[in-house]
Amino acid sequence: MQILTVGCVVGLVLLKILDSRLILKVFSLGAIVSLTSALFGSTDVALTAFPLVGFFISIMWSVIFSLALNSLPEHHGSFAGILCSGIIGGGLASPLVALLADLTGDLRIGMIVVYIALAYIFAIGFLG
Repeated sequence: MQILTVGCVVGLVLLKILDSRLILKVFSLGAIVSLTSALFGSTDVALTAFPLVGFFISIMWSVIFSLALNSLPEHHGSFAGILCSGIIGGGLASPLVALLADLTGDLRIGMIVVYIALAYIFAIGFLG
């Protein structure tokens, strides 16, 4: 079974029990800690930590989409379209990581882009 699938199932079960903002905060913090462990830990740690990043990220899109739509009293369709266009940001993140890594010669520096995205998602847990 894929770790992303396990993350989705665990996230769905937790969403039935706990507040979605709490889940988003816990899972985004888990992704940040896992990514840090993967980038700065040993090879053995990275072999476990990188899949854990996927585990924690797996529930974020649905929770963010739900929080965003539930925070508006009207115009859900327009907002959903704008939110879906945010997928472009995900498509731009990878080239930015690569560009920073190429410019500095260190992939860890390039991963700052991912940290910024995860910090933003963590903040949504407080603002949503």
